[in-house]
Amino acid sequence: MRFIKTIAMLAAMGSDIGIGAASVFRPTKPPAVPLAVRSPYLNAWLQGESGCVLPGEWPRFWTGDIQGWQGYVAVDGVAYNWMGGAPGPGPVNQLSLEYTSTKSIFTFDVAQKITLTVTFLSPVYPDDIQRQSLQFSYVTVTAKSSDGASHKVQVYMDVSGEWASGDNSEKVQWEFGTESNLYYLKFWRENQHEFKEANEIASWGNWYLSTGFHEGLTWQIGQDTTVRNQFAGNLTLSNSQESEFRPVSENWPVFAFSHDLGDIKDDEVERIFTLGLIQDNVIHFARQNNTLEPVRGLWMSFYNNSDMEAVVSFYNDYRHAVETMSLLDQRIEKDSVEAAGQNYSLITTLALRQTFGAFQYAGTPEKPYIFLKEISSNSDIQTVDVIFPAFPIFVYLNATLSRYLLDPLFEHQESGSYPNKYAEHDLGTFPVAKGYPNGDDEAMPLEECGNMIIMSLAYAQRTGDTGYLTAHYPILAQWAQYLIEDSVVPANQLSTDDFAGTLANQTNLAIKGIIGLKAMSQIAQLTNNTDDFKDKAEDYLMTWKAYAINYDASPPHTTLSYGDKDSHGILYNIYADRLLGLQFVDQSVFDMQSDFYLTVANEYAVPLDTRHTWAKSDWEMFAAAVAKNETKEMFIDKLAKWVGKTTTNRAMTDLFDSITGDYPSGGPTFVARPVMGGMFALLALPKE
Repeated sequence: MRFIKTIAMLAAMGSDIGIGAASVFRPTKPPAVPLAVRSPYLNAWLQGESGCVLPGEWPRFWTGDIQGWQGYVAVDGVAYNWMGGAPGPGPVNQLSLEYTSTKSIFTFDVAQKITLTVTFLSPVYPDDIQRQSLQFSYVTVTAKSSDGASHKVQVYMDVSGEWASGDNSEKVQWEFGTESNLYYLKFWRENQHEFKEANEIASWGNWYLSTGFHEGLTWQIGQDTTVRNQFAGNLTLSNSQESEFRPVSENWPVFAFSHDLGDIKDDEVERIFTLGLIQDNVIHFARQNNTLEPVRGLWMSFYNNSDMEAVVSFYNDYRHAVETMSLLDQRIEKDSVEAAGQNYSLITTLALRQTFGAFQYAGTPEKPYIFLKEISSNSDIQTVDVIFPAFPIFVYLNATLSRYLLDPLFEHQESGSYPNKYAEHDLGTFPVAKGYPNGDDEAMPLEECGNMIIMSLAYAQRTGDTGYLTAHYPILAQWAQYLIEDSVVPANQLSTDDFAGTLANQTNLAIKGIIGLKAMSQIAQLTNNTDDFKDKAEDYLMTWKAYAINYDASPPHTTLSYGDKDSHGILYNIYADRLLGLQFVDQSVFDMQSDFYLTVANEYAVPLDTRHTWAKSDWEMFAAAVAKNETKEMFIDKLAKWVGKTTTNRAMTDLFDSITGDYPSGGPTFVARPVMGGMFALLALPKE
């Protein structure tokens, strides 16, 4: 009898803690779920090894390191876990996860009494540099009765000092405060080291967890187990803080809020939290004379250099954020479906936050900058061949943003701080943009010269700002001269796919340089300069077709390198011809490649080239954008299948095995990289 009673008790407990049907995922189950993703330092995810189920799992920084973030809900005196891996209350039952371009929406059943909806909103404002300059994100918690009865509900959230320091032995300090209608918990690393990182996390700045005042709001700062047990046992917090500042990992201080929502029956009750980072100076930049100077966060110009003004403004802007992001979500979904169907929308909506999460907005309204972090590959800043694959997202959303990315590269090189005649690969290691005064950057001369010329023309075409081309014409012409010297028969060198090593006579690299020369011809004409590039480009294209195409193959196709008839690769660089509307490369080349890709596709993608079975999703979309419909659908359908089935479990990688769908065996593990802006390649093409 005792055994039977025990089984019955366990069954009842199972029902209470949410053991039930598996979560539904819309539009699919992603490799990882963006939670708070707005900058290189506010970049938190729910990783896919959890099955994308939030209760009981710690959110993690893009590196995979835990960022303590705990959520509880109490219903009729019993506490449950809706986020985080802390021991104690059992998990709620996750009913569904839906992601849009800017939101991740979790719906939970709590003891078959309350439906709890938690929405992580990381706004993206392509047309509003003021709002985009803030490194803050929203979390809303909404409760509603699911059984028609009235229930008493309390909700809880805390964050740990892990957000403020990548070194858990470092001491953090904290304070509680109020401002206007806002309660906030501020915490920061005691030893501030401007422009330094520890395990990729900023070693300077102030973190804020904030929420609006409502009757029943309480707060507490203290040891993790003490604070969490206080809520679980008492359904409220103590409105107190421990006075002993200490290292992140010493009795793990956490910063917590609790809202008592009262009796919930017929109406939904919502509470809003914000989480983010304030940094005064954000980048160390050598504009000229190799002298590093601090560059202020762009937010400072709009919020009177005041942390609190920024924090309060972001919280009070929530309704505007919801309305504006709903419109952006709808726009991206509608445009994606119209361009290539629901599977394409599934891909683009997952790419937006990841792309913008690699950007730091800096400078002033009169001179804004966007600095890019090459997340996860080597943390370079302003990597030209990372900006290039991301470029379609700017062309589609707001081409003016591309200027803010290109400006630091032009300014540094035009100052004479870079000695080589070809374009610089990057400006250093984020957040220090010191460049390479000795010219010892990773050399991709043909790659970067072509990229800079193509992107500069694309910016001018979409904005009408030909003055930009005039201002930078001397250095653009210098880079074009390098293309004249090296494009048609490229020397042994790296391309952007540097993980594959150097190679001479790269077919795909050569066509980038040749298209770059054709683009330079357009630039010369737009700026009333002598066009010394048109004839070269046309001559080079004829030579390239003779060298690059294996006409004996069935079907014919371009080779990976000249003369290697057994090789092939994705000819993604012809995308630039269509992006710029040049109509330069023969349509027969596009059609030939389009037919060929169908014959070499693997389970999840077409391999990048014959050196590996690896695939690059950004280049897959470049190829899809300029392919015949059947081939375009093949690329998109395979990538959409990969998104939902891949065994990779972190922020969406752009490099995977085309057969297994996993990270490449023996290759690099790329995660959270901004190159996912390339998913917008179809939407960036000129309207017919």
